[in-house]
Amino acid sequence: MSVGAAIAGVAMALPERMVSNDQLAARLGVDPAWIAKRTGTHERPWASGEESLSEFAAQAGRAALEQAGVEPGEVDLVLVATSTADDITPNAAPLVAGLIGATRAGALDVGAACTGWVSALAMACGQIESGRAVHALVVGADFLSRFLDFDDRDTAPLFADGAGAAVLSATDSPSARVGPIVLRADHSGSHLIRLSRGDRIRMEGQESFRAAVAAMTRVTAEALEAAGCGVEDIDLFVYHQANSRIIRAVGERLGLEPDRVVDYVGRFANASTATLPIALSVAQSEGRLEPGHRVLLAAFGGGLTWGGTVVGWSTPGLAGGNGHPSVMPIG
Repeated sequence: MSVGAAIAGVAMALPERMVSNDQLAARLGVDPAWIAKRTGTHERPWASGEESLSEFAAQAGRAALEQAGVEPGEVDLVLVATSTADDITPNAAPLVAGLIGATRAGALDVGAACTGWVSALAMACGQIESGRAVHALVVGADFLSRFLDFDDRDTAPLFADGAGAAVLSATDSPSARVGPIVLRADHSGSHLIRLSRGDRIRMEGQESFRAAVAAMTRVTAEALEAAGCGVEDIDLFVYHQANSRIIRAVGERLGLEPDRVVDYVGRFANASTATLPIALSVAQSEGRLEPGHRVLLAAFGGGLTWGGTVVGWSTPGLAGGNGHPSVMPIG
């Protein structure tokens, strides 16, 4: 039987500082309710000036490893998906590997904007499926608040900071593994979402909205086909948490019941590469994910990039324990 890759643990790490719509509205010259209606967000975690993205990524990684029962020294590969590493070099991944004690792991960053974590997941699965790795740590971490124009109502309310991590481990179970991962790109939309050196995030909101809805709807169908299943076979749909309106529009196009679609934008906003592992961690803690469930993951980001997959969930839920996600607030 072929070897597959299973998600063995998920966790997240968030700054303690939470910024409300009320705090942003006056500067932007809008009503707080306008922000909530347009984005779905009520508050968002923003890191303080002295906090390090690599440390948050490591905190999430440590918690995921603990949940998976994997020792740091057993990790073969550390991947950090990010667009906002603390420095251009060194990359975040070798720092994270060092901070968690993964002394024998290879380590590299993955850049694909908000699709980065799905892209890193594909790389980790490929290493495990080929027999070149047994355990991999896949982290999504971004501190987008450091690249915001706080007078830009199109971007300032949307973005957040945080880290999420998953441990991928080899498995021979045919049902408890990550399925085929569909990755796509289209450079013709590269102007829609940009972060240039020395600048701030710029986004063409309406065009980005339409592109995100179309891409995630399309890749959902492609991922389902690749996995040999249909919409009715999926227990939970976890989309990139960019904006509640986008998530809702994708669900409506696919005819999904709202309770099968994750939307945590109100609490966590859009932390780019971190949104999917954060959403998985919270969903598991709330009892929405149990072993044997099938989960559809999809993301969309600048580039343009997008991707999706179906995951057979194998990680034990936490709802019967302390009822809280593996979350490490720092600050």
